Amino acid sequence: MAVAAHALLDFSKPVDVDLLESTVGLFYGAGTPEQRTAAEQVLKTFQENPDAWTRVDTILEKGKTQQTKFFALQILESVIKFKWAALPGEQREGIKNYTSNLIIKYSTNEQLYRAESTFISKLNLILVQILKQDWPHKWQSFIPDLVAASKTNETLCENSMHILKLLSEEVFDFSRGELTQAKTRELKLTLNNEFRSIHELCMFVLLSTRKTELLRATLTALAAYLSWVPPGYIFESQLVTALLGLFPQAPFRNVALQCLTEVGSLQMPSEFDAHFGTFYRMFSQQLVAILPPNTNLAAAYEAGTDEQQAFVQNLALFYTGFFKVTGVYGVHGVWAHQRCIHMLAVCQRAPYRRLEPCRSACTIR
Repeated sequence: MAVAAHALLDFSKPVDVDLLESTVGLFYGAGTPEQRTAAEQVLKTFQENPDAWTRVDTILEKGKTQQTKFFALQILESVIKFKWAALPGEQREGIKNYTSNLIIKYSTNEQLYRAESTFISKLNLILVQILKQDWPHKWQSFIPDLVAASKTNETLCENSMHILKLLSEEVFDFSRGELTQAKTRELKLTLNNEFRSIHELCMFVLLSTRKTELLRATLTALAAYLSWVPPGYIFESQLVTALLGLFPQAPFRNVALQCLTEVGSLQMPSEFDAHFGTFYRMFSQQLVAILPPNTNLAAAYEAGTDEQQAFVQNLALFYTGFFKVTGVYGVHGVWAHQRCIHMLAVCQRAPYRRLEPCRSACTIR
């Protein structure tokens, strides 16, 4: 092990990827406890070397195992998180271009994309870490470039949706503790300003493709945006109609319902009351076809698949959000009240905790 350590930690020479892979293999259980401990120390020392990130491209190109590739990505992620500002501009651009091109390489080949889904997910996270550092000022073209490229390849577009979802979550949900308040505000403002292009891409997909994986990825991304986008993008476009059109279809039902829940939970200006009422009527009409009023919801839940049980739970969340915002006796009148009474009746037959919010929502006065 000492000879291997000396060879791996000699950064004056090209990295021996085969030797690195054998060391990674020892760490992940191929060796004795003593060998694992020694391998861990070597790998830790390798990672901590300030030049380790310059070996990442070679490791990813020649590495054969997932463990070795993830080891390389951990190095890259670390330099982005903790040393990015100290890198010369040329090196930062090099890392950005390398990461982007690697994502494109894997995302434009559907067979490779499906086979390496875990790897590409980690690459997406690394790209978002770069965006948190350089976007918008040092990467102003990111969203326009992403949107344009996404229209050229469906698998690439699917991955772009995953990136957009991660970006929204990182900015609006997970930024506390990692970014300054000023940087967080800047990213939120930029994402809001860029949403026209994101909305355009989502509508392009919803109206033009029938590919299940792409539609599901688009709906999942939309669910991460709908809680904060301007209401005009929702009700003054074909978005609600497209969501309601996908809602009855089994492959999209749950994720479409998550989007509709975000819409139904929005605090809307009064000028959107008529839109909101129409939305609820259309939703109720679609729901009757999926879940007839005489359904024994408790029995259906117990006998249902995981997807069907998730649908019932998501439906409870929809009514919770909707009636918290509008009230049972709000602008939606008797028809809203009747539907709520029906949901109250079926919820009372369902003996599980996830429907407790629905019971509460249905008793709002």
